[in-house]
Amino acid sequence: MGNGWHEWPLMVFTVLGQCVVGAFIVLAMALLTQRSAEEQRRIHLSMFFLWALMAVAFIASVLHLGSPLRAFNSLNGLGASPLSNEIGSGSLFFALGGIYWLLAMINKMPRLLGKIWLVVTMLAGIGFVYAMCCVYEINTVPTWNNLYTAFSFGLTVLIGGPVLGYLLLRGANIQGCGLRLLPVISLTGLVISMVLVVMQSTGLANIHSSVQAASALIPQYGSLSAWRLVLVILGLGCWFCPLIMRKRPALLSLILAFVLVFSGELVGRAIFYGLHMTVGMAVSG
Repeated sequence: MGNGWHEWPLMVFTVLGQCVVGAFIVLAMALLTQRSAEEQRRIHLSMFFLWALMAVAFIASVLHLGSPLRAFNSLNGLGASPLSNEIGSGSLFFALGGIYWLLAMINKMPRLLGKIWLVVTMLAGIGFVYAMCCVYEINTVPTWNNLYTAFSFGLTVLIGGPVLGYLLLRGANIQGCGLRLLPVISLTGLVISMVLVVMQSTGLANIHSSVQAASALIPQYGSLSAWRLVLVILGLGCWFCPLIMRKRPALLSLILAFVLVFSGELVGRAIFYGLHMTVGMAVSG
């Protein structure tokens, strides 16, 4: 019994990767709208931070493998192994996005090709998140092999992605009516997440093996879930409060918002990894 903090490299990899996917979709949608050349240049400059964060995520994933040399072995089962598919799809998303950014920065990306490339990269990002879900939907782990896994990963994209995307657009001094949708998306994700916490806590009581009950895996499930929601709510509050007062959020306020939301999602991912339980001799629920 305990929690999943020992899996911190995977926590950083999954949460940060999902936030980057969500933020890239935000920036890509901004680029696909009618923007001046100067605005596009500023958005491309801010996109650098996405790939820097993605690099951090992959470094964390390598730490989980124990040795950097094992990173190449993780691709040996590409197409057959969910783990290989996760690393492969993540690498594809990283490569497509990085090459697009590089070509755009040196003005070698044709406008039409750039739009097609953005759409393809967005789809690759969604495929990356889907591949993450497949890694953990294991028949022998009933606490993971359910819809809560997909919802958890998808909601991180919906909650953290818009915050990071808005932060980068704010840093690029980009404005527009479309930005008003981003707080709504994150707030909707938070509400759904709160509902799922209650539903999952109830459902854990119905899952048990011959040696332990799922509800006993994390005795602090309630308090950790509360802390997670508090951190996310505080983070979104740093973003929402200036908007409610019809003011443009300050850059420092948005940075704090993302740090708090990211921290909250890390707590949620620690709960997820702490719920690992194999079937054992028997399982019901």
